[in-house]
Amino acid sequence: MAVPRIDRVNALLLREIADDLHRVLQSEPEINPAAITVTKVDCAPNLRSADVWVSVMDAADHPTWLRRLSKHAKDFQDLINRNLVLHYTPRLRFRLDVGIAKGDRVLDILSHLDIPEGDAAPDAGTEPAGGDR
Repeated sequence: MAVPRIDRVNALLLREIADDLHRVLQSEPEINPAAITVTKVDCAPNLRSADVWVSVMDAADHPTWLRRLSKHAKDFQDLINRNLVLHYTPRLRFRLDVGIAKGDRVLDILSHLDIPEGDAAPDAGTEPAGGDR
C-alpha cells in the first residue's frame, strides 16, 4: 500500500530540519542544538505552512528556545528550498512538544514509588474466593 504524499513530505521535512539544526543555530552560542529534538512535522495539505514540533531538554527555558528557533525559521526555509524539490517551500512554525517531558515525569513518579516486595499482583488464572453459586 502506498504511503500518502503528505506523510512522505512530513518525513522529508523532519529529516531536513533535523539535519540543518546545527548549521542554522551555530550563530547562537547559548543554544546547544544537541538539546533540541525535532519530533514531528505537520505540513498543511496545500504545502504552504508546516508546524514543526520540537522537544527541548531544558523545558523551563522553552519560551526562549522557541523564540530563537522562530527567529531562524527563514534560514531553515532557505535550506529546505535549496536542498529539496517541492512545489512550495512551507512557512515554518515551531511548537513545543511536551509528550517526552510528560513521559519523563511519569517515569520519575514510578521510580519513586515505595512498593513493598511482598505485595505481588494476584495471578490472572485464579478465581476469587467464594467461587460458584
